[in-house]
Amino acid sequence: MAFNRFFGGRKSAPLPPPDELDALDDREAPSDEGEAEEAPEEAPERSWRERAEAVLPTGASTGSKRAEALYGDAEADGPTHFIDAAGCRVTAVDGERYLDCTMALGAVALGYAEPRVTRAVIDAASQGNVAALSSWREVELAERLCTLIPCAERVQLLKTGAEATSAAVRLARTYTGRTHVVASGYFGWHDWSSDAAGVPAGTKRDVTRVAFDDVAALERAVTAAGTDLAAIVLEPIVERLPSTEWLARARALCDAAGAALVFDEVKTGFRLARGGYQEVCGVTPDLASFGKAMANGYPLAAVSGLAPLMESARNTWISSTLASESTALAAALAVLDWHEEADIPATLAETGREMRAAVDRAIDASGVAGVQTLGVDQMWLMQWDDPRRESAFLRHAVREGVLFKRGAYNFAAVAHDEDALREIEAAASAALVALAEDEA
Repeated sequence: MAFNRFFGGRKSAPLPPPDELDALDDREAPSDEGEAEEAPEEAPERSWRERAEAVLPTGASTGSKRAEALYGDAEADGPTHFIDAAGCRVTAVDGERYLDCTMALGAVALGYAEPRVTRAVIDAASQGNVAALSSWREVELAERLCTLIPCAERVQLLKTGAEATSAAVRLARTYTGRTHVVASGYFGWHDWSSDAAGVPAGTKRDVTRVAFDDVAALERAVTAAGTDLAAIVLEPIVERLPSTEWLARARALCDAAGAALVFDEVKTGFRLARGGYQEVCGVTPDLASFGKAMANGYPLAAVSGLAPLMESARNTWISSTLASESTALAAALAVLDWHEEADIPATLAETGREMRAAVDRAIDASGVAGVQTLGVDQMWLMQWDDPRRESAFLRHAVREGVLFKRGAYNFAAVAHDEDALREIEAAASAALVALAEDEA
């Protein structure tokens, strides 16, 4: 893996991973010899998709990994299941290999199967993953997070970003004794933030949605909530940086109302900055949720915040049997070690800027209209004027060996090295040319 991108300008690199991980560090593809765990027998992608649809209600337990979500068409050609992931490359069940720009929906920022993280996970698993007692790693990780996250005087660990943000909402409601929430962003599938079928109407009435960066709408919603406002919950970045006024006004409105300001930093934490966007924007929330890149793909999240709000956990109930299982804690500690030794967010920004520029060059050279890149360097997307054209582009890109994200962010990873950047530009160019030929 190309972790040399971490250390431009540094006099020395960190200690290498243990000798027994040398092979993992150098690997480019799954072994043809079947020396380790035997992989599933290679079979046509369609076979695996049919098997999944026969036993999983939507074909995939993660909604964004359904064929329809990946490619815009449930019947579209394209991989949906993998047998191996290393660096920024994924091998599908039929043996085809792809360069991945989605990085597991942003859960992986270093690279798949990063050696130091993998070694830490193996060591933790060998000592017993869970027990009747809490892991010592829970304490160490919480201590380190409190030093890195501006708002964090206390931390509670959970398994997913949606859980952590839901916990923040419960803490805000418990602390304030109020109910209503004003929200802007995407926060997962839990009832408090969802308009989906099956969510009670009363639950939906307790939340007012406002558009990102719409200060006037935010002010109206806060006024309408009146003395029942418990929290304003925001994703600090949604497809672009916010205006200076947006977050500052949210902070001021919460202060005036005695409500909690909550940042969902699940995507931005350990990506734009170690401590999330709050580290660089000049506005500190009362509570914040973290996840995804914090453990480089292992299931771990955290709700963090000021001590008085966090300690209201004593007056409610927030708990999960596997919240402190050792392997994910070990992964997160290894991730923090990387962040101490190198400026990971700066590397992600540089890499993402080059990824986005490569796609922009491909768009310009192709002459294809109706598509542009948006976002910030570390997490950017392709915006299309027609979802059918987007789906066609994605299918052409798959044939060129690259996975782009449909309708949402592509995420830079440290493992996206110079070779990967060249492949991204070549694949985007070929896919756009093929799209233009389709439309001619």
